Amino acid sequence: MNQPTDQHHQPRVGFVSLGCPKALVDSERILTQLKTEGYEIAPDYQGSDLVIVNTCGFIDQAKAESLESIGEALREHGRVIVTGCMGAEPEQITSVHPKVLAVTGPQRYEDVMAAVHQHLPAPKIEHNPYIDLVPPQGIRLTPRHYAYLKISEGCNHRCSFCIIPSMRGDLVSRPAGSIMQEAEQLARAGVQELLVISQDTSAYGVDLKYRMDFWNGTPIKSRLLELCQALGSLGVWVRLHYVYPYPHVDNIIPLMQQGLILPYLDIPFQHASPSILRAMKRPAHAEDTLARIAEWRRICPDIAIRSTFIVGFPGETEADFEGLLDWMSAAQLDRVGCFTYSAVEGAAANELADAVPEEVKVERYERFMEHAQMISEQKLQKRIGQSMQVLIDELDLEAGVAIARSRYDAPEIDGNVFIEDAPVAQLRAGQKVWVRITDADSYDLYAHLQQEP
Repeated sequence: MNQPTDQHHQPRVGFVSLGCPKALVDSERILTQLKTEGYEIAPDYQGSDLVIVNTCGFIDQAKAESLESIGEALREHGRVIVTGCMGAEPEQITSVHPKVLAVTGPQRYEDVMAAVHQHLPAPKIEHNPYIDLVPPQGIRLTPRHYAYLKISEGCNHRCSFCIIPSMRGDLVSRPAGSIMQEAEQLARAGVQELLVISQDTSAYGVDLKYRMDFWNGTPIKSRLLELCQALGSLGVWVRLHYVYPYPHVDNIIPLMQQGLILPYLDIPFQHASPSILRAMKRPAHAEDTLARIAEWRRICPDIAIRSTFIVGFPGETEADFEGLLDWMSAAQLDRVGCFTYSAVEGAAANELADAVPEEVKVERYERFMEHAQMISEQKLQKRIGQSMQVLIDELDLEAGVAIARSRYDAPEIDGNVFIEDAPVAQLRAGQKVWVRITDADSYDLYAHLQQEP
């Protein structure tokens, strides 16, 4: 077991970050504060004086992974502070791992730092050269060329399968000026893509009553439309995630057609059956989503829509599932993910009758993904022959291939564009280049470099 640092070296903190991009932003904030106060960030357990584990508690599988990571940190190191979504119910952690030093909930940055100060005091020096090493945009866990931009915390919805509000609370939006200041710093630091995230991006600002704020002395309303307009002025890719299909989202689509923000929407539809959506207590479940999608495509024909779905929700009949497949055929979504329903401790859906057997869940999942793959293949085939700008994520020097993404693909969850026979020695991650699409498979595109048209 490692012991606290001595006076001869800077205190070092190891960090394990689990969960979704929203949790990743929480980790970045904690790391930035640690660095600002003079702590070093250790690359492994052996090089650290203390370990922080940022947990995920959305579903049981995520909780199990979090508990396993905490256990590993305790075995390998011994001095562990736990934070994140599971920390909202600390007894879930302490009952399994009673030797953790402290447990704090999500977004409780001050509590995390207070626990660190208690168990690993900050260096006491008048001038801290480590502060000079903290970039203006803070510490980031993503590659240098893209970053997540969190615009709010919490959620006002009470979906029956979700416990996020109980862990992260109700919606709390950031003032638009604060968001734009962070976005501007990121753009100045070389970030080429901003991924806008929150629990419900389309609800941004409703808790503030869309209050007016200021950015660089200019008034800006804390509302999604005005925020997107301002972000679009920074000259970087702006990608919207977790957008519910409310009517006012229609106002954002012209900005995509104008090229201010990317023609991309990540919308968690979750299902298509009206009865299942009601049981899920999904917001906007009564909206005619197919008609709304058709209108978006009329305004911006190039728009790409991704979504996630749950199959095997309690009460889902074969007719409900077949209706979902029919809806998928009509909607022609570009990117799709799917999960089998999993009961989460504390979720209202646990009380619903007519649970779907596990084997049926798996069978429906496989049918759903096969159906989605067929749609994806057909849509990607239509990209062959097109010219498009892509953003390079990484370079495979040995294979001579640049791995990039198009405007229609978010990092880690969507497809890639593989630039074959590329002069990789002359390229770099974060560079935007023009390519011509030469081939496609189920999820990825293949291309060759070309001159900008």
